[in-house]
Parts: sequence; structure tokens; C-alpha cells
Amino acid sequence: MTVLVHTKRELETRRGAAAAGPRAVVMTMGALHEGHAALVRAARERAGAEGTVVVTVFVNPLQFGAGEDLDRYPRTLDADLLLAGEAGADVVFAPGVDEVYPGGEPQVRLSAGPMGTGYEGASRPGHFDGMLTVVAKLLHLTAPDVAFFGEKDGQQLALIRRMVADLNFPVEIAGVPTVREADGLALSSRNRFLSAEERERALALSHALFAGRDARAASAAPSAVKKAASGVLEGAGSTIALDYLGLIDPSDFTEIDREDFTGEAVLAVAAKVGATRLIDNVRIRF
Repeated sequence: MTVLVHTKRELETRRGAAAAGPRAVVMTMGALHEGHAALVRAARERAGAEGTVVVTVFVNPLQFGAGEDLDRYPRTLDADLLLAGEAGADVVFAPGVDEVYPGGEPQVRLSAGPMGTGYEGASRPGHFDGMLTVVAKLLHLTAPDVAFFGEKDGQQLALIRRMVADLNFPVEIAGVPTVREADGLALSSRNRFLSAEERERALALSHALFAGRDARAASAAPSAVKKAASGVLEGAGSTIALDYLGLIDPSDFTEIDREDFTGEAVLAVAAKVGATRLIDNVRIRF
């Protein structure tokens, strides 16, 4: 049975009583869906029968800027507990804001540095500083051997990996592929805000990424991959409000501008569909 805890003390008690196997954590802001369930299942598989899987549910106010949807962000803890348990979680840690930030807004925060200034960072100033600050705190509180994050938040995953490497966190960061609907739309907690017509328009994002991936499969160079994706988005016209389309080196999250680039790249897109901002990406190897 999955245990729900709300405080650091309760979490430490559960940690002390935990099995001797590996400890895995999945960090979420709640409103869980099948994409989160895939993360929990991956954590359960890694931890094994003797290990422990902890799912954190915390809507982090530091990640929301002025005019963003902190109050609108869905809170569905009862449903989250059920989904996490069915996917294999042992513990759900759902602290309040006062538990995570007992002294109020933290005076000392982590900085995402240059990797956090472009793409999502340019659109949401301060977002990644807040994200890294809470991830660092939750890593300390949960003390996992391995932490699982979705590849859909590509810049977030790259920054967490860099933070762990740069600051010598004793934890492995594991990425899990994006889970999609049958028509290709990436699962997101924000999809629930889309009308049926907006959801149809939102397919332009994944279709653009797939066009770029298909171009690469035909041996296209970086510029041709991005051109193929751009063509789909241009065809969508004003039905979406494009924020960015980038072909990115995940090691430092900078734009790939060399035709002789080799290695893994992230083709990433962000756009508003109606009032809802969506992001998506695919991994491409050159």
C-alpha cells in the first residue's frame, strides 16, 4: 500500500523503515497522467522488489513567474496518490509550501547560469533557478540513488544533469522517453486546458518534430532537419503562436549551427495554443 506523507519528519521515518534495496525518486508537480506513471514504473523496475520508490508532489511557486498559472495549475492529490500507487510507488511525499520553504522565500537559490537563459529560460525568466532550487532540496530530503525525469522537459533534464555533475550530488539522473497519445500529442498536465479544437491545432507541434526526425532519417543535415520542422509550423499559420523552434546541443543547450555536428541533438518547440503554452521535443542523432 502506498503511504502518503506531508512532512520532512514523516519522510525521514519512512526512509528509516525502508527496505535495503535501491532508493528511486520521481519528482512531480502533481496532476499525474500516464507520462508520470511511466516514470514511476521505470523507477519501480530500477529499485526492484527490495528497493523503495518515492514520488514527490509539490507545486513549486518559485517556478512560476508574473502572470503565469500558479493558481490555475491543477491540484489532484487523491487521484495522484491512486495513480502513483498503481504504477508502483511506495511513498508519496506531498509537502506544503511552508514545509519546503520554512523560512519563506529562500534568500539563497541555485542559478541555472548560461544554460538557463535561452529557450524556456528566455520565455520564463527565473523559472529554472526556482526549479533547480527545489530539485536540490528534494534530492536532499529524499536521498535517492537514482532520480527519474521525463525527456519532454528537455532543458530541465539537461540542467538537472549539469547541476548534479557540477555540484557533485551523489545521485544518478535517469531520463525517460516522452509518452504520447496515439495521434502523437505529448502528454502534459496542461492538455486538460485545451478545447477539442485547440487540441487538434496542438498536433502541429508533434507533427513538426516528427517531420524533422523523418528528415534526419533520410540523412538530412542539421539545417534541413530544422527546415522540415519549420515548414509544418508555417503551415499551421496563426492557429498557434510559436515561441521557438530550436535544434539544440543538450550538453550546453545552445543552438546547433554546424552542418558537421555529430552526436545527440534535441529538436525542441514551444507554442501557445489558445491560452495554453505547450512544449515538446524529440531526440535526434547525427
